[in-house]
Amino acid sequence: QLLHANGREPSAEEVAEELDMPVDKVREIMRVAQEPVSLETPIGEEEDSHLGDFIPDDDAPAPADAASHTLLKETLSSVLDSLTPREEKVLRLRFGLEDGRSRTLEEVGKEFNVTRERIRQIEAKALRKLRHPSRSKKLKDFLD
Repeated sequence: QLLHANGREPSAEEVAEELDMPVDKVREIMRVAQEPVSLETPIGEEEDSHLGDFIPDDDAPAPADAASHTLLKETLSSVLDSLTPREEKVLRLRFGLEDGRSRTLEEVGKEFNVTRERIRQIEAKALRKLRHPSRSKKLKDFLD
């Protein structure tokens, strides 16, 4: 409030007067506030947690998002397991489900030692199977 009212940082004396505290106490608080504090500083009565435990990681996904993502991966694996091993592998490679890198029909064909047309046929058959209500209903909940 003093900063806003005066347009500058208030002095220790001004803060002490405003808070009705001794000036030396205000100076001590201001000094401590300037000192670096370790993130490993114990917090709480039992000292079983640290200051760093309470600083949010903005790069980490929200717990609900992480749980939803994990559940999606598990459900997708379960659905893909219902295909033949070859169909499953073709879809995993084509859509980058293993390493995040989608492969072309040609690349997948080389891995299986068949033509890209044969891979297209296997992929189409696998996708038809996945569209069947018994399989697709498991994944529909994730579409929103």
